[in-house]
Amino acid sequence: MARGKVQMKRIENPVHRQVTFCKRRAGLLKKAKELSVLCDAEIGLFIFSAHGKLYELATKGSMQGLIERYLKSTKGVEVAEEAKDTQALDPKEEINMLKNEIDVLQKGLSYMYGGGAGTMTLDELHSLEKYLEIWMYHIRSAKMDIMFQEIQLLKNKEGILEAANKYLQDKIDEQYTVTNMTQNLTDFQCPLTVQNEIFQF
Repeated sequence: MARGKVQMKRIENPVHRQVTFCKRRAGLLKKAKELSVLCDAEIGLFIFSAHGKLYELATKGSMQGLIERYLKSTKGVEVAEEAKDTQALDPKEEINMLKNEIDVLQKGLSYMYGGGAGTMTLDELHSLEKYLEIWMYHIRSAKMDIMFQEIQLLKNKEGILEAANKYLQDKIDEQYTVTNMTQNLTDFQCPLTVQNEIFQF
């Protein structure tokens, strides 16, 4: 039976999402290795999980060597210099940019709370959508961290309860053994009949 088409959207169930991530990550790494062997290609692959864990693959040599080769082939020095130039903005330009961002965010807040409908331009709505996506990512990450911490606390409590349960079970077994020994000693005091006479121990 053919599988249905998978919808390309975020999996809401965290367990299903983690299972899918593990399976697809393994499949991706396997395909990269196969491509490297079959086509004699050098492949470097980075994967960051939702929790920030790094998975990497360098099919030939080291990942550092592949990165250096990539930077040389793409003229990474020039790219880095351009990035520095863009970062070193004029203070006035930076102030204006921050003012615009604050203005967009304030309009977005009033828009979300029902006020100022129709006062935002399409560009402002796009900017607001981008900020909302960033916020949602941070909120989901924080929520996953809290859930992970709660799971760890529950596991710790489970360990403590199991240890307490074992201690109590050992105490019960010990008490049961003492009771049985006492009972056996009591049962041992039984009458003996010898030549029609009864003797007591």
